[in-house]
Parts: sequence; structure tokens; C-alpha cells
Amino acid sequence: MKLKIDNETLAEEFFECTKLLGIVAPVKDYQFIWHINEKLGFKFRINNSIEIQLRKKDRNYFFSIYEYYVPGCCLVHYLYNNQYDGEYLLPEFKHLDFLWLTMGEEIEKEELNHLQQSIKLLPSVQLVNEMTNEKIKNKQHLIF
Repeated sequence: MKLKIDNETLAEEFFECTKLLGIVAPVKDYQFIWHINEKLGFKFRINNSIEIQLRKKDRNYFFSIYEYYVPGCCLVHYLYNNQYDGEYLLPEFKHLDFLWLTMGEEIEKEELNHLQQSIKLLPSVQLVNEMTNEKIKNKQHLIF
């Protein structure tokens, strides 16, 4: 008997209560995180245990993920690096530098809009847009 992983169901369950923002900010991840923590009051920390590793062209590529648990509720924010050494976590969105995922608790539209506007005000941020799950071809790359 062979067990097969159902990636489609896995992706559906993972993205059930999520919102995803694509961010263009051509700076190093630690600089970007510093600005988010300093100016927006988050406390993002890198989590090496959920780092995403992709194997392409006989090489391993490592995409760091930062996380922030909102105190007193189930909401968690994750910030993915979309680029590593010339490869992309989501190759269909090569123009994006970072992906901001909220998970665990439904986030209100106004709250998401406020978050988007706040991120846009950060130094070096050129673009922030909400991404719908349907547009993401390689969404299994975001599952840790």
C-alpha cells in the first residue's frame, strides 16, 4: 500500500484562515525586519526550524521565515524571504522581495488595510499588495 500526500488538501487547510501580502522592498531581510519591529511595534524573530529548503539544479536554497505571535490571541504573522541566491520561493512573483502571511485568526479587512498602509510607509518599501490564493501557483512552497 502506497501513501500519497495530497498537496492540494494540505495547501487548502494551511491557507484556510490566512491573508498574504506581497512586498517589494529591495533591502536585506534583517534591515526590513528591524524597520518593522522599530516603527510598527512588532517583535518578529527568525525561526530557523521552519526555514524552507528547496532543491533546484542540484543545489539547496534556504528561505528564512520570521515570525511574530500576537499576544492574547491566535494570530501569527510570518514574513518569508522570497529570494535566496538568485532563486525564488514563488517563481511566479520574482518582483516580490518578501511575503507577509497572517494565520490562525481571521484578520478584518480594515485591519489588513491598515497593516498594508503602515508597511508602505516604511523606508525602502516600494509596493505592498494583497495576494489571493488563486494567483499563487507554487503555494506548497509556503507550507512549513
